[in-house]
Amino acid sequence: MDKNSKIAFLGLGSMGAPMARRIAAAGYPLTVWNRSPGRANGFADVADPPADAVQDADVVVTMLADPAAVREVVASFTAKLKPGAVLIEASTIGPAALREVADLLPDEVKLIDAPVMGSVDRAASGELSLFVGGDADEVMPLLEVFGSVNRTGAVGTGAALKLVMINAVVNGVALIGEALALADALGLPEEQVKRAMAASPLAGIAGRAFAEGVYFPVRLAAKDVALAADAAELPIASAIHDRLTAYPDAATEDIGQIVKYFRA
Repeated sequence: MDKNSKIAFLGLGSMGAPMARRIAAAGYPLTVWNRSPGRANGFADVADPPADAVQDADVVVTMLADPAAVREVVASFTAKLKPGAVLIEASTIGPAALREVADLLPDEVKLIDAPVMGSVDRAASGELSLFVGGDADEVMPLLEVFGSVNRTGAVGTGAALKLVMINAVVNGVALIGEALALADALGLPEEQVKRAMAASPLAGIAGRAFAEGVYFPVRLAAKDVALAADAAELPIASAIHDRLTAYPDAATEDIGQIVKYFRA
């Protein structure tokens, strides 16, 4: 693909909006769509409905909240996809839902799964990590606009690896929260515990739990853990999902903030 390739980006949520802005900054012709039109403010070419956004697009990127949203939106525009177009599914929906998306597409449209790891700050700076399944050679220049590309194999393997990785991260952050709750019960100073964690094998996950200026909402973290628990028997993940959804006020806060709810 070249810089004249027309891109349609569907889904301007907390992650999608900065990703779409990076496409625009890279110089690609870009059309965007979002369910809530206000999120599209600042973009030059805004279409509605999604079918209008994808018409004549060489590449369509979907970055939506959950499997139901992806299925609904993709089903609404498949008839308008031009032969030879590429659909890059960047949402976190898991391999089962991705197969359902594949079944919706015409034979002459290529599907690539490219879910991302990273928070809003990394989306804005182009430092996401992408797990890319499928024959993505022709769209690599676009994918690299978002960050580092990890080629995982056949279509669906990116979606699968993303579930593995995000499940480990979210579960780890939740366990840090419980560790701090235990430390509180034992009367240990918070800073002493944090220093010990930083000097231990827990350093990376503790760093994410206590990070500032990042944003991955608890409601999406819970959705991702639920997808993992649906894919395999994961009693720990299922228990953590119950804990994450037990605090409605935390739903729109960053996953690291779940620590304060567990401690309370």
